[in-house]
Amino acid sequence: MVEHDLDSTFTALANPTRRGMLADLMLGEKSIGELAAPHRMSFAGASKHVAVLAQAGLIERYRVGRQQVCRIRPERLKDASNWLGQWQQLWTTRLDALERALQEDAAPPARRTRKTPRGPRP
Repeated sequence: MVEHDLDSTFTALANPTRRGMLADLMLGEKSIGELAAPHRMSFAGASKHVAVLAQAGLIERYRVGRQQVCRIRPERLKDASNWLGQWQQLWTTRLDALERALQEDAAPPARRTRKTPRGPRP
């Protein structure tokens, strides 16, 4: 995946309104007006958010009569998830190693036993 693709994906996902629109689109295709309504925004405002999502490749738009209908493109989200998964795996491995090291440090020291029996000293 090209870095630009990831940059545009994460830029689009950085906005809570756009994340909300994506969540709405996970339930099915919606017009821009339908995407605008739950966010109490104008058609023009919603159109700008939809344009960012489309430029990032997260959704696609098509016309049905006079309406623009949007649908999610899950493959781009999968690409971002795969990229994040690499980092998750790295940090999980490192944090597990840190946890083991901390547990070893916190364990009480082992008691030493004498190898020679105690007896009367001359």
